[in-house]
Amino acid sequence: MDFTDLYINGTWQSAADRFDVINPATESVLASVASAGINDADAALDAAEAAMADWAARTPRERSEVLRRAWELMTERLEDFARLITLENGKARADAIGEATYAAEFFRWFAEEAVRADGLITHAPASGARIVVQHKPAGLAVLVTPWNYPAAMGTRKIAPALAAGCGVVIKPASETPLTMLALMPTLEEAGVPPGLVNVLPSRKTGALVDHMLHDPRVRVVSFTGSTGVGRTLLKSAADQVLKPAMELGGNAPVVVFEDADMEVAIEGTMLAKMRNLGEACTAANRIYVHEDIAEEFTRRLAERMAALKVGDGSDPSVDVGPLVNAGTRDKVAAFVADAVAKGATVECGGVVPDGPGYFYPPTVLSGVPETADCVHDEIFGPVAAIQTFSDQGEAIARANDTEYGLVAYVFSGDFKRALQVCERLDYGMVGLNRGLVSDPAAPFGGTKQSGLGREGGHEGMLEFMETQYISANW
Repeated sequence: MDFTDLYINGTWQSAADRFDVINPATESVLASVASAGINDADAALDAAEAAMADWAARTPRERSEVLRRAWELMTERLEDFARLITLENGKARADAIGEATYAAEFFRWFAEEAVRADGLITHAPASGARIVVQHKPAGLAVLVTPWNYPAAMGTRKIAPALAAGCGVVIKPASETPLTMLALMPTLEEAGVPPGLVNVLPSRKTGALVDHMLHDPRVRVVSFTGSTGVGRTLLKSAADQVLKPAMELGGNAPVVVFEDADMEVAIEGTMLAKMRNLGEACTAANRIYVHEDIAEEFTRRLAERMAALKVGDGSDPSVDVGPLVNAGTRDKVAAFVADAVAKGATVECGGVVPDGPGYFYPPTVLSGVPETADCVHDEIFGPVAAIQTFSDQGEAIARANDTEYGLVAYVFSGDFKRALQVCERLDYGMVGLNRGLVSDPAAPFGGTKQSGLGREGGHEGMLEFMETQYISANW
């Protein structure tokens, strides 16, 4: 079956409108996908409401076993999912396999968490009453996911919602809807009942999501994407006082101290910068290197970046695929041109290759001034922008000088000093001597304008639950 229609109530349904999904490596049309409208949103919410009544009443163990089976089946099919991720997103095969594995792991983690919605019974010290606390499914959830992780950003929301007992409607990004649609037969086979998970690709995202957020049956909105769109959704969510889970933009600093292990720092920076081609809110955006080691660090990083092979991600020998679309590529090129015009030096890369495909080469910039646009906005591409510092307090202040607070990275050989620095960084997550923080078992999320709530860890399931307190005497 060609999974390019809407997925509502366990069936594939056509729509009057359709849109094309483009392969960013070739600029050719991959598929024509159904575009959902308001009536489709209502039908999906109807289906989710009906399915949730039975699902929420099931025992935690029953829900757990379904999620566990989803992990097993998705793990068996990693190559299929990775291939589709590469086709619609562009990422190289190794990155795509990494995402598919990461995405599947959310089902296993929340299969284990489903049976651990622990409550509390205690004795009120003043009144003498018993305090009974339990967690209940919050209600229907609307999930809005981005294009940069077409599998993982969906499973990171679907798995905890189902573990909590909620029904969901998911709106995948228009650039990359195919992976989430292709996941639905796997969930069916795992035992997810019809209607519990509904997928609505659409080119009318704003109107569609706003309509659902004003439906009184919806109680949770979970969004991953830009801070600007997040603010808009929060305004809509306020009308119904919905429970928001917002994973928004980032401007991740990397701070490399003079006592860092150079090899560890280079490897960690490469991972933080080039995972998913830099198209990630966790990607290294500002790289602060102590002036005593900046020359060696820059040289070695440029050597590593220049050695990466650029091409169609479906080729297993390729390290770096295309960016997702022409707009993203052009924005990255503009960041580089702006930095160079303001005094930065191109150490490698920096030139848009001839097409087809939305390619941009791995690029290292040194001497990036504080006035460069890329210092204040997410690059979302394979560009490492290096600045130097001389003082620990200066490095911390510059790292914190942003409205964002998602993730930071610290490299130092002095563990005590490194932990002190971590505690002073105003970020929800810090990678200490490593360039990867994402883990299904960890609470993923940021401070300031980088979001509200946490995904993953025990906290991830609680985003889809309400706490109920019962006062009693016995």
